[in-house]
Amino acid sequence: MDRLDDMMAFIKVVDTKSFTTAAERLNLSKSVVSRRIAELENRLGARLLNRTTRKLSLTEVGQAYYERCTRIIADLEEAEQAVADLHAAPRGRLKVNAPVSFGLLHLAKAVAEFLERYPSIEIEMDLNDRYVDLIDEGYDLAVRIGRLRDSSLIAKRLAPNRQVVCASPAYLEKHGIPQTPDELSNHNCLIYTNIPTAEQWQFRVGDAMRSVRVSGSLRTNNGDLLRESAIAGVGIIVLPTFLCGEALSKGQLQCLLLDYYMAESNVFAVYPQNRHLSPKVRVFVDFLAERFGPRPYWDCALLSLQPFRAEA
Repeated sequence: MDRLDDMMAFIKVVDTKSFTTAAERLNLSKSVVSRRIAELENRLGARLLNRTTRKLSLTEVGQAYYERCTRIIADLEEAEQAVADLHAAPRGRLKVNAPVSFGLLHLAKAVAEFLERYPSIEIEMDLNDRYVDLIDEGYDLAVRIGRLRDSSLIAKRLAPNRQVVCASPAYLEKHGIPQTPDELSNHNCLIYTNIPTAEQWQFRVGDAMRSVRVSGSLRTNNGDLLRESAIAGVGIIVLPTFLCGEALSKGQLQCLLLDYYMAESNVFAVYPQNRHLSPKVRVFVDFLAERFGPRPYWDCALLSLQPFRAEA
């Protein structure tokens, strides 16, 4: 502790450029501060400060020692704050960004439950489908779906994002059920335009991924519109199960080509890299991971047909 006290005295003297002011800030006498600096220099065997009647300045050795001391004290304060945060009640405003469809279908109910559990937290939820810069735009975290860009953000997996091919029973009764990906060329396939390979549906065949070109009468950048169009019998769609899981459970849509896997990704919570995570972010991320998890409720219909996919 004596060494830390000496470091603190030295830092205060340098920051205030005055033994008198440093002593007042530390609630010590000027003579005690002067003695600590002298003992510090004796122990180190080097002069840290140039003293004149008018000013104080750092020696070259003093400058190097000052920089090290400030880092050590900052690390100590952050360590103590991190421990305090673990025991502190989460509170404050949490600014969150999420995709529109996922936010409306799954985050709305989750947020209501979360706010009931943590009444000292306020949430500002922005729903849009653009890629936001969390740091520049002041977000605490974002929910992102799919493959993540390389960045300095921390990512925690909340749930798998499974893709399925499906259509309504009415469409299949009228046009038949495709048995292989190649047969999709004979069907009206509805296109989601928010991805670069909109007209190329990817299937795993054996150990390789195979691309099948599709086309149809409807193209849109909104998954909800595609789902409702498919339910109405317009055509065949590929959608993530978080968008069509309920329709599958109700029998409004029927899974197709279950012997062929489609590419899968994940739902993530991403947040800026800090030396310690604030309690409000930590509890929200943990809450979502617990609520969704590796077998999210929207996958119930799919997993009843393909139970082995639970471990995918």
